[in-house]
Amino acid sequence: MEKLKYPVGVQSFSKIIKEGYVYVDKTWCIPLLERNTFYFLGRPRRFGKSLLLSMLHEYYDGNRELFHGLEIERLRPGEWIRRPVFHIDLNNEWYGVRGSVETIINKHLERWEEIYGDARKDRSISERFEWLVKEAYRQNGHRVVVLIDEYDKPLTDNILNEELYGSHQSNLRGFYSSLKTLDPYIKLALLTGVTKFGKLNVFSGLNNLYDISLNEEFSAVCGITEDELHTYFDSGVREIAEKRKVDSATMYAELKKRYDGYHFSEESPDIYNPFSLLLTLSRKTPDDYWFSTGTAKLLVDLVIRNRIPL
Repeated sequence: MEKLKYPVGVQSFSKIIKEGYVYVDKTWCIPLLERNTFYFLGRPRRFGKSLLLSMLHEYYDGNRELFHGLEIERLRPGEWIRRPVFHIDLNNEWYGVRGSVETIINKHLERWEEIYGDARKDRSISERFEWLVKEAYRQNGHRVVVLIDEYDKPLTDNILNEELYGSHQSNLRGFYSSLKTLDPYIKLALLTGVTKFGKLNVFSGLNNLYDISLNEEFSAVCGITEDELHTYFDSGVREIAEKRKVDSATMYAELKKRYDGYHFSEESPDIYNPFSLLLTLSRKTPDDYWFSTGTAKLLVDLVIRNRIPL
């Protein structure tokens, strides 16, 4: 029986492919995303958003060797266009002081300025970003890609801290609003998070941001479907079944009962929680892995802030 490598906690598409981890092919979404320009995708934490953005980064960066045998190779048999990619990850940072948002964005800007030039390095972060996108377009000749992971984390981390929340909200609004002026230079902009963007009031004027969180075409863009479980992980499920001395059908039924509880549109396929499922396959023992990794802090904070009776 083939031994599978499970990418538990691995969010780098390049690492997954190069080191032989199982990759559940989501490259089919690329042509769908290119129908429009500005997108928002909301999903729970540890649900595959970072890996999705990493895959898109590698695709638009022109690293075609990583996509051999994947669906996009069939969909795009011709030459791929390499584009400048501006990828910001706000997930693994601490936002407990004023100015922390600017500090983190500044690190990204400095890295891009080493590539495209720093003629606006003395300006605000939004002005610098606008100039960099335009300059990248001028130098490369192709429209750019903007990927922002967990756009809302500085705010959701500070729901109960009115001062920090307001400071971070102001800084993010100034930065994100610059996107609306860059439409002619952007091929694709995708922002991910756990909260509905309109509720946080950080996208002033960006009224063309297409929310695909509950869109049927994208309902399976993160997570693992029933078909994908059977296609990619059948040998792993059979390993657990043997260990637990049950048949495969019984094991599949238990996994479905534990982890198949998500639907992101009316006609959505059954979606399994990828974090718990991968840990179960890796450790060969079902458990409440996702729940035990931490409390639902945002939900608890919202209950406290809004004085919702329990």
